[in-house]
Amino acid sequence: MSSKKRILVVCGTGIATSTVVAKKLEEELKKKGIEVETRQCKAAEVEGRLDGINLIVTTTPVPDNLGVPVIRTLAFLTGIGEEQVVEEVAKKLKEGGEN
Repeated sequence: MSSKKRILVVCGTGIATSTVVAKKLEEELKKKGIEVETRQCKAAEVEGRLDGINLIVTTTPVPDNLGVPVIRTLAFLTGIGEEQVVEEVAKKLKEGGEN
């Protein structure tokens, strides 16, 4: 990929949970040759943080009409289904084309 994709990682407070998810996403996607930049925020800030974002990965509900694909998952916290979510994220980023 010629440019990094940007993922907004969202949780209730924008601190601990989103940090865990962001780091795991960066590590797992890098193994697949996909360089990403993650940004973190709390659910209440999502609408103001969408500029330049290709995908939202969230552990908490966010609005559906954001104009950016959203993946809601707890896989990175439970350890169950992580690989499937990483595959889904990779697929969504590839579908989005180059920015």
